[in-house]
Amino acid sequence: MKYTWVLVIGILSLISCSSKGKEKNNPTEPKKYTRFNGKYSTTFNDLPELHIEAAEANGVGPLECRSDTAIYEDRLERIPLELDIYRVDKLTHSMPFLVPKAATLLSDICINFRDSLISKKMPVYKPIITSITRTNDDVKGLSKRNRNASENSVHRYGTTIDIAWTRFDKVNPTDERTLDDGRLKAVLGQVLHDLRQRDRCYIKHERKQACFHITVR
Repeated sequence: MKYTWVLVIGILSLISCSSKGKEKNNPTEPKKYTRFNGKYSTTFNDLPELHIEAAEANGVGPLECRSDTAIYEDRLERIPLELDIYRVDKLTHSMPFLVPKAATLLSDICINFRDSLISKKMPVYKPIITSITRTNDDVKGLSKRNRNASENSVHRYGTTIDIAWTRFDKVNPTDERTLDDGRLKAVLGQVLHDLRQRDRCYIKHERKQACFHITVR
């Protein structure tokens, strides 16, 4: 009888482990979402290889020179330099072109950021886009000034944007309420975290460039 119970317990344990494994790997299992914990460097630390892989799958090029935008004119769209939801910084080594999927992601980020501020009854600010699409020529020029500029820049595919986290534009200057950059960065971080968890993008928190480096998926 003793050995019979040992055998039964062993079989039940195997069945339990098997069931747990199936539940863990069940593709129909809904994905669990978590809130942003405020740890930028660990939360937004997607490897360059992931950015490149996503860019090659969703983008054009890589672009060699600026005239290449004509080659891909049916696959690139020029984005406005300023809207109610964002402002593009002065671009010295990039161009305001994105593939439609990346342009949609940019709009969603900025709309969600605005709506999040409004829902929290905070004054409204808009993000500042510091870099968009580069060519090989742009990268070579940038590398003379910035040693961190990669020759294999993911910005060459029309899929990637940089958003500053130390500067934001206030939408209504007459609003006497203000928010410091740290609080605004936290709100933007939550917005980006939500989109990243929904597999919309890869993100790298860049400290030296003080930006979120974002590639559409």
